[in-house]
Amino acid sequence: MMIGVKRVLVVLLFLLAAALLVPAVIMAGEAPAVIPKIDTGDTAWILMSTALVMLMTPGLAMFYGGMVRRKNVLGTIMHSFIAIALVSVQWILIGYSLSFGPDVKGLIGNLSWAGLQGVGLTPNADYAPTVPHLAFMIYQAMFAVITPALISGAFAERMKFSAYIVFTLVWTTIVYDPVAHWVWGTGGWLKHLGVLDFAGGIVVHATSGFSALAAALFIGKRKGFLQEPMPPHDLPLTVLGAGLLWFGWFGFNAGSALSSGELATMAFVTTHTAAVAATLTWIIAEWYHRGKPTMFGAATGAIAGLATITPAAGFVGPMPALLIGAAAGLLCYTALNAKTKFGYDDSLDAFGVHGVGGTLGTVMAGLFASVAVNSAGANGMFFGNPKQLAVQTGSVLLVAAYSFIVSLIIFKIIDVTVGLRVTGDDETQGLDITQHGESGYTV
Repeated sequence: MMIGVKRVLVVLLFLLAAALLVPAVIMAGEAPAVIPKIDTGDTAWILMSTALVMLMTPGLAMFYGGMVRRKNVLGTIMHSFIAIALVSVQWILIGYSLSFGPDVKGLIGNLSWAGLQGVGLTPNADYAPTVPHLAFMIYQAMFAVITPALISGAFAERMKFSAYIVFTLVWTTIVYDPVAHWVWGTGGWLKHLGVLDFAGGIVVHATSGFSALAAALFIGKRKGFLQEPMPPHDLPLTVLGAGLLWFGWFGFNAGSALSSGELATMAFVTTHTAAVAATLTWIIAEWYHRGKPTMFGAATGAIAGLATITPAAGFVGPMPALLIGAAAGLLCYTALNAKTKFGYDDSLDAFGVHGVGGTLGTVMAGLFASVAVNSAGANGMFFGNPKQLAVQTGSVLLVAAYSFIVSLIIFKIIDVTVGLRVTGDDETQGLDITQHGESGYTV
């Protein structure tokens, strides 16, 4: 009997050992599963960057608001301010899922994350493996918010507010969201081709800039354009807005590293380097061309440099950033002066700064990008990879064409339904009173 019990015990011990050892042997031959872990430093940086990028939209409101005539200041500010609420709701309901959700043939995200279903506090390893998924989502929301607000500079002082609401919702859904997925979404077809867009030269500036050009061409000129003076009514407000944009841009570009380490530092430095180079270059060009350097020119030059470095900020070093900024100052200055020659009324130079700057920066990333700066990127032409220049140029031109054509279609549909432009009398009186029933100034 005792022998039988001992045998049973031996068998049980053998089985227990097998149960413990066999999985260990199997796992020893497999790569251990990577469990995303939240890094509090990275999370703090992303949340701070989110706040910085959010501040850019009120900064844009001031930048644009100071540039228009006083009778349109509130209507212009309202374009940016309402975008915060409008696009944020769209982003939470469907926009984030369309932009970053599970891929559908490289073209769009599906709606499985609609209403933020499945988007929680656990990191998503595809996008930001060290911060909560919700943190990445809300950070990207601020990019979606400011992009249609940038377009409003092209049609300032003459679009119906109701038309702007419809345009913003439709444009964000069928232009911004798909392009964001193409370039940044897991499975996006341009991402698969290897396009480099660190913080939105294509996704933000090319889309908004070329849509702004479509707006200026379709809606037509302001009454009295090139026939009567239309100077900025409050340059100090514009300069304050430029300062807030510059401040927020560090979150825009350096935050796109999605961590608080070396890459964020490099993007921070290249962002500032390009901005100051563009400011100086713009002033020199203006001084030579017009005889006097202006505060308005300095502010616009800084924004041009910031927009232009955006796609390259995390792929290039400080000296290429200096060259990119200098090129931005010269080319964007030329573009702004060319609009009078071509006769279109891009009221606040949305195309000349963002369309031209975003395109230039995307192409120059194809020249100066280096894996020594960012191992997740690629080398540009000057580092032995001419193919990257072709990828950059082709991608930004394709997105520019898509944005321009689709925006024209949207404007046409709105024009025949809601109506796009205010009446001549309303334009003369000003949009503050006619569209909003209020005035920015009591005296």
